[in-house]
Amino acid sequence: MPPPSATDALGQGEFRSLSESHRSVVLPAGAGAFRRFLAFAGPGYLVAVGYMDPGNWATDIAGGSAFGYTLLSVILLSNLMAIVLQALSARLGVASGMDLAQACRANYSKPVSIALWVLCEIAIIACDLAEVLGTAIALKLLFGLPLTWGVL
Repeated sequence: MPPPSATDALGQGEFRSLSESHRSVVLPAGAGAFRRFLAFAGPGYLVAVGYMDPGNWATDIAGGSAFGYTLLSVILLSNLMAIVLQALSARLGVASGMDLAQACRANYSKPVSIALWVLCEIAIIACDLAEVLGTAIALKLLFGLPLTWGVL
């Protein structure tokens, strides 16, 4: 007789063992060192490219030219927080099969979920604004286009 199934913390399935929760990149047998490197570096490269967009470059350069090294501790702490958040979100996805938004919806009341959604939308708008302005500044520096045309 199989043991009774226990539900996970979200009440949506069974507990997974540690070996089932922590997965890795599957490598073909006999893969060389370069192929093993590419298997792990490929996804990391894609995330890094998405993380350092023109808006980030422009904001970092403008902040560095205005404040020098005084904001270096803020950049360090914000990057550490981003690494922790991404690692925890990845673990949540592997363990529960849900992303962060789905887990918030499953665990919080509707008003709290709506407030979190609105805050995320505001953060997305702020990030998009930085990307658009960074691209406009780059187009002005490279081609002399007015900022208005670069934004459009």
